[in-house]
Amino acid sequence: MSRAFRLAQAPPASHEGGARRPAHRVRADRETVEEDLLKLVLTIVELLRQLIERQALRRVDAGDLTDAQEEELGATLLALHDSLADLCAEHGFALEDLNLDLGPLGPLLPRA
Repeated sequence: MSRAFRLAQAPPASHEGGARRPAHRVRADRETVEEDLLKLVLTIVELLRQLIERQALRRVDAGDLTDAQEEELGATLLALHDSLADLCAEHGFALEDLNLDLGPLGPLLPRA
C-alpha cells in the first residue's frame, strides 16, 4: 500500500496563482451512465473471477484438492469465463475493455 502512495503523484500546481484544480474531472453523461455502470460491474466480476482462479491454481499446486474437485473447479471457472464473455459481447464490450487504467499504478487486470 505504501508503494501505491509513493507512485501516486500530486496534481500539478496552478501557475495562475488561483485555486488548485483537480487533476482529473469526472464527466458524467446521462446517455452512457447505464453502460458505464454495467462496464464497472463486469470489471469487478472479472477481477473476482481472476482472483478466484489464482487461488484455485494455488490450491491445485499445493495438492489440497482431489481430482474430482479440480475438474469441477475448472469447469466452473470456464463456465464463468464464458458467461462473462457472452455478457460482454451482448453489450458490445470485449473482455479487454474491462481493464481499467489506474494511472501510475498501471492496469487493474493483468495482461493476458
